[in-house]
Order: sequence, then C-alpha cells, then structure tokens
Amino acid sequence: MTLSSPLLLAVGLLVTAALVWASVVSARRRTAALVAAGVAVPGGRRAYLGTGLSIAGVAVLAIATAGPAAMVPVPRAAGTVILAIDVSNSMGADDVAPTRLAAAQRAARAFVAAQPDSVDIGVVAFERGALTTARPDADHSIALKAIDRLKITGSTSLGTAITASLTAITGKQVAIGRDGAAPDVGYWPSATIVMFSDGQNQGGDIERAAEVAQKAGVHIHTVGVGTTAGATVQVDGYHLQTSLDEDTLTLIAQTTGGAYHPASDTAQLDGIADTIDLRLTVSDEPLPLAGALIGLALALLAGGAALTVLRSGRVI
Repeated sequence: MTLSSPLLLAVGLLVTAALVWASVVSARRRTAALVAAGVAVPGGRRAYLGTGLSIAGVAVLAIATAGPAAMVPVPRAAGTVILAIDVSNSMGADDVAPTRLAAAQRAARAFVAAQPDSVDIGVVAFERGALTTARPDADHSIALKAIDRLKITGSTSLGTAITASLTAITGKQVAIGRDGAAPDVGYWPSATIVMFSDGQNQGGDIERAAEVAQKAGVHIHTVGVGTTAGATVQVDGYHLQTSLDEDTLTLIAQTTGGAYHPASDTAQLDGIADTIDLRLTVSDEPLPLAGALIGLALALLAGGAALTVLRSGRVI
C-alpha cells in the first residue's frame, strides 16, 4: 500500500493517541468519583465499547486522509503496433470495392479507432521498398493521417515490409544481409505487426525476414485484401492479372506466431479490428482506498455515537 500524504497519517495517529489517552484518564477519574460517592462502578467492556468505536473511526479516518492506495495488477492491451500497408500496383485491383488499397485503408482506420491510448501505433507503407510514414506514437491521429495519405505505386516486397516494420519498432536499421545473415534486433514481445496486403510478392527474402521477427518475439498478423479469383489492373499501359496469395500471408503469420485474417469483402474488412487480438500485459496500477476507508470510519463513528447515547443518554 502507498500513501500520498504520510504526514497527514502521522498527525492523524497522534490525534488518535491523544484521544485514547484522554479516554483512559477520563474513565479513571469517573471511576474514582463513583467510588468516592459510594456508587457501584459499571463493569465489563460494554461500558467502553461506544468510546472505542468512536476512536477507531477517528483512526480509520486518519488513514483515509493520508491518501492510501493499493497496487493491483491490471491487464491491458499495451505496446507497439505497426500497420504495414501494401501500396503496390496490385492493390489498385477492384475485386474488393472500391479498390484493395481503399478497402485496406478503411480497415486500418477502424483498427486504429478501436485501440486504447496505451497502444503506440505506427504506419509503414511498402511496395518494392518501404517507408515509415508514421513513427509509433500514442497520438493515434498521426497514424490516421498517414493512412489517408497512402498512394499506389511500384511492385511488392513483403520481406522488406517486415524488416522496415522491425526498424520502426526497434528504432534502428534492420536488414537481411546479402549473404542471408539475419540481424539480432533484441526481444520485443509487446510489439505486433499488422500487415495489409494481397500477398503478391515480387522480391525479398520473406522467410528469413519472418524468422527475424519470430526471434524478436514480434507477432505478425496478416490481413489478406483481395480475392483468389483476382482482378485485372493496368500498369504502364499493360493489363496484369492479380489475385490474393493466401499461402504466403499464412506462412508469414504462422512463422511469427500471428494469424492470417481473410478480408475478401466489406463485412470481413469491417470486422478486422475485432479479430486481431493484441497481447495483454499486466501492470501494477494504484487503486485508491480513501473512499472505502471514509465509509468505514463513518460507520464506526455512527456506531460509537449510538452506543454512547444508549448507555448514558448523551453523546460523549
């Protein structure tokens, strides 16, 4: 238990001690006076119960004024979430209305809106390369503005998306070496990557990048935006067929301990915020006890006053 004002507790206890001393002295004088007058002295503890309850009420009230609080473990969603959003040319397909990217943006905004302030959210836009468009921050309006600014361009590298997201999480550059060497980025168990993509990968070592995330304790939840039937997009005057690659997105999620979430229609996209579970952390938070103690003190004081009135006909 913690106290916000220990000095008030000390003063309150001194007052309580003074009341105890005064009640003892008063009881002795009263007993001596009764004996001198030849009156029988009432015995038993009941004679002093009212006074005892009143003094106990004052003692409890003294503790309450000191601002006591108990530290209790409270589970809550916390940590860092990076929204990695695919902005490659294939995300312009309209098999999810109005386009895959627009649908992903809507789902990402809904996800941000559903998160508490205890979660820092960042945004990484990726195609062949990747760019952190919003660093992780508790101010979720920054992430929402970054999501709104996304534009379609380039091809796709899911491996780069993962390493760029890890860079945003750790604050230091993360990259797979040309020899395939995987960097040690430390352990980040409270971090999560939510990847919105159609899974159409055109470069980068996906498996090695996913292994780096797995070793860092970072879960990747993949959201498949598109349909397996696919659609045609126009790129530089060419018509290209593109379809959802669920196998690649599932592989990334399973490797890192996350989950794959299909989002081939509006209903599934709108429910993404509810299906992605962030890991809960447990932290100790203060629980104020003053209110409960004040209630107990008032009950003791009322009980003491009632017993005193019943015993002597007056409040003392």
